[in-house]
Amino acid sequence: MSRLPEAVLDRCRTLPLKPAPVTLSGRFVRLEPLALQHAPALFAHANGAAIELAGRTYPAYDPDALIWRYLFVGPFEDLAGFERYVEQTLAGADRLALCVIDRPSGAPVGVVTLMSNAPAFLRIELGGIWYSPIVQRTQANLESTYLLLAHCFGLGYRRVEWKCDSRNERSRRAALRMGFTFEGIQEYHMIVKGESRDTAWFRMLDHEWPEVCARLETMLYGRC
Repeated sequence: MSRLPEAVLDRCRTLPLKPAPVTLSGRFVRLEPLALQHAPALFAHANGAAIELAGRTYPAYDPDALIWRYLFVGPFEDLAGFERYVEQTLAGADRLALCVIDRPSGAPVGVVTLMSNAPAFLRIELGGIWYSPIVQRTQANLESTYLLLAHCFGLGYRRVEWKCDSRNERSRRAALRMGFTFEGIQEYHMIVKGESRDTAWFRMLDHEWPEVCARLETMLYGRC
């Protein structure tokens, strides 16, 4: 194998372990660094209570089934517990959590995270992802992922990963729909909430991004 170009190796040495804060704006959502001040509004969208947003309503729901079942944390019984989750997320040494803002209403409706950052290998993961039920099955997830991918590849990462519990069919379908490649199942990968977790691995490589980018923009905005 040939040695990588010096410009690539320089990025291995200069990209920070904790990704730098950034705000990313699209047509449907804005991603801004997660802060404790977002917690009350986010908790209202993730605790099972009925939701109202910009003239739309969503009835009371099971927060475990619709949001938290396959994540490492949640559901949360009260705001104090949710605030501890936010604080722990912010403290991660190799991650940057971003609050998803619904642009039409200006309301916080979810969280996405750049995590498991390995700048020495130019590898990073999109994870810790959840959305309010009222924006699930909308363009929110698609555009958030598009913005994150564009940001990561723009910084010079070579590989972006997406991992989920192998039983999480919604996450697996979303990864494929958005252009990630399935790499297989890692069995007995983790113990999460007292249960053994097999993990489904997906990835996207830098040379694949231009084609995926064009397809995502067509899906989002109707243009190539």
